[in-house]
Amino acid sequence: MRSTRRSFNLSLLAAALALGAAGQAQAQAPARIVFGSNWYAQAEHGGFYQAVAEGIYKKHGLDVTIKMGGPQVNVLQLLLAGQYDLAMGDDLQTYKGVEQGLPLVTIATTFQQSPTVLVSHPGPKTLADLKGKTLFIGQASETTFWPWLKTKYGFTEAQKKPYTFSVQPFLVDKNSATQGYLASEPYTVQTQGGFTPTVFLLGAEGYPPYAQTLVTTKAALAAKQDALRRFVLASAEGWKSYLKNPAPGNALIRKDNPQMAQALLDYGVKALRDAQVVDGGDARTRGLLTMTDARWKQTYDFMVQEKLLDPKVDYKAAFTTEIVDQVKVLP
Repeated sequence: MRSTRRSFNLSLLAAALALGAAGQAQAQAPARIVFGSNWYAQAEHGGFYQAVAEGIYKKHGLDVTIKMGGPQVNVLQLLLAGQYDLAMGDDLQTYKGVEQGLPLVTIATTFQQSPTVLVSHPGPKTLADLKGKTLFIGQASETTFWPWLKTKYGFTEAQKKPYTFSVQPFLVDKNSATQGYLASEPYTVQTQGGFTPTVFLLGAEGYPPYAQTLVTTKAALAAKQDALRRFVLASAEGWKSYLKNPAPGNALIRKDNPQMAQALLDYGVKALRDAQVVDGGDARTRGLLTMTDARWKQTYDFMVQEKLLDPKVDYKAAFTTEIVDQVKVLP
């Protein structure tokens, strides 16, 4: 009888231990995060791919999937539909969303300054020197940096021609400049035009918005705040690693985007390093992916001044520094 009871007690103990182990495993299951990028995989996304490649997200208890963007992908629409937990956005876009009543909130930023550039033929020394020259500017820029350029440098509509996502018109017109991105168009001009262009980085010239921000919804922030904090922390660690040795992240980038040439990736990494768009500015002292209230206010003031945003919008409604203030991964 005693032996039977002892066996029964041992069985109960084993069952309890099994249940406890199962509960512990469930409690430690990685939090799933789906992250939507703003374009095909490229160097500008390197730190996030690095965090996947080196197991940094996994180390922080996360199961992260990066969904690659493209011309037919509306990342904010997918975010609002609940298909993404986070998406790459930008300040101006988020402010306009908030103006329309969309529950968007930015929790961190990849770039401390905009990587938008104006690329010119050799000769001009400053942005002001481009006044009077032909400028190839895209339609979307009408509500982003073009109003800022007109106000600050006196550029006019008369000097503007449509940018058609090709540098060929610029190469033909030696008295012109074209819009582009730091890690893209300058490389294309070098390879197709055979010369090194002059590159003006708008963020370094005072254009205020952050770029490639991490945007979520208010509902997701409330439901997954700790997981999102760990995502920001792991992503900051990924960027620190990528800027030192980008090979692991680049391998995954080329797997997602086989059309990406290794030479362009190498150029992109060097451009990001040289301009310090990731690890410069406030990131030097506050940590990678950081944001400040003051910078958001600058962007808000610019948008209101240029009549791009209703002044009734609360400038604090588009962002929170609560998460990124807990993360301090110095470069």
